[in-house]
Amino acid sequence: MQGLRFDFTGARVLVTGGTSGIGAAVAAAYREAGASVAITGTRPDASAYDTDLSGYRYLPLDVEDAEQVEAAAAAQEELDILVNSAGLALAGQGLDEYDPAIFERSITMHLTSVYRMARGCADALARSERGGAIVNIASMTSYFGIGLIPGYGTAKTGLLGLTRVLAVEWGPRNIRVNAVAAGLTRTRMTAATFDQPAWTEPTLQRTPLGRLGEPEDIAAAVLFLTSPAASWITGQVLPVDGGFTVAG
Repeated sequence: MQGLRFDFTGARVLVTGGTSGIGAAVAAAYREAGASVAITGTRPDASAYDTDLSGYRYLPLDVEDAEQVEAAAAAQEELDILVNSAGLALAGQGLDEYDPAIFERSITMHLTSVYRMARGCADALARSERGGAIVNIASMTSYFGIGLIPGYGTAKTGLLGLTRVLAVEWGPRNIRVNAVAAGLTRTRMTAATFDQPAWTEPTLQRTPLGRLGEPEDIAAAVLFLTSPAASWITGQVLPVDGGFTVAG
């Protein structure tokens, strides 16, 4: 991000869902700051994407598959930072999250898999000479009920509780755990929303800074929370939303 500089030279970073959207922006920001970055995606290998991923270590991962999640975590023998960003709103894929099976899939994707990944990476993070750090990507649905996405919203709400309890439990192991609650941010998942003023205008009217988010806005907050500048911050949730959550 222009005007903002972090130095993560030598840091080893894993970003789940790092092939697009917020995850891609986070991964790129760490790489530009000197880190060695591994990313996960759903396709078999990095060459299956239109974007150039050659600067990353790529791990294929279906976060709904517990064995794959645990295997990916176990492969991180050395790790300083974990960013849990993978996921999508299944309602946006034409699925009904009020269907119990789809609801359960969303919980697995956005909450259970995050716990499995964090637990699997904990020992490596505890060995970090920099001090281990985890950032979970939450959302406005962590605070507000949005009727279209009950599974996604429930999982993202649960993510706040998970962030706090892991911060308490793993603080003595020198692992900090925080979350960034992203406001309405331009990604592939939200592209259809951005194209519809009927959806975006009410959000803009309530947003004091008068604009919607870009992935780089979220990435900057993630890098801050894993930097030495945030060394005494853990168990916190940082809304990055242009002021949406504080507007009356």
